[in-house]
Amino acid sequence: MRESGQLLARVFTELDKIIDLGMSTLEVNDFVERFIVETLNARPASKGQYGYKYVLNSSVNEVICHGVPSPSKRLKNGDIVNIDITLEKNGYIADSSKMYLMGSVSPAARELVDVTYEAMWAGIKAVKHGTTLGDIGFAIQNHAERRGYSVVREYCGHGIGKEMHEEPQVLHFGSANSGMRLQAGMTFTIEPMINQGSHKTKLKKDGWTVVTRDKKLSAQWEHTILVTQNGYEVLTLRPTEMR
Repeated sequence: MRESGQLLARVFTELDKIIDLGMSTLEVNDFVERFIVETLNARPASKGQYGYKYVLNSSVNEVICHGVPSPSKRLKNGDIVNIDITLEKNGYIADSSKMYLMGSVSPAARELVDVTYEAMWAGIKAVKHGTTLGDIGFAIQNHAERRGYSVVREYCGHGIGKEMHEEPQVLHFGSANSGMRLQAGMTFTIEPMINQGSHKTKLKKDGWTVVTRDKKLSAQWEHTILVTQNGYEVLTLRPTEMR
């Protein structure tokens, strides 16, 4: 899991160098696929999962999650976009996502992205052997709602290992000291989706893309986490965010 996680961190380091205004989300997808397969000799775990044809999700502006790469969807000035990538190496899968701010982004959009990142870390810092899944959700919800945002209910984090989606489900809202108790050695994702307006969602006709019901902005960040005796280890931590 550590190896897969650090390889996935390298994918984002390379993507940071090339993602730019005018690129299509399909061009981003194809770059990531080439790097995972040809450079890292690994497998993009999302491709083929549940019949999905691509190696990543590209969720722009009001898209909450599962945005489908497209040759016609070009990144433009002011967009915020979540790139969500999975990678499998030697039978183990890592999952992470990052927000990219394209060109000159409005202060409101930038604040949403920043608060979502802070909310993810609030959830991560609640992780420790003996604490609960509810502690994670409570920390995220409390941080987001204090800043005036809402937390998406229908989509959540998940256990991960030899399969992309394993138990338990990791909700991004909830009550402290409730739910499953964490044990050292568990691995799961924390990936809050935070909305500017209502938490209500809508699934588009393509069967994949999830958008905000009120068409306001949404942001998401994600890491794969290992529970340790004394806290947590972020398996997908990128060099730019060493903590």
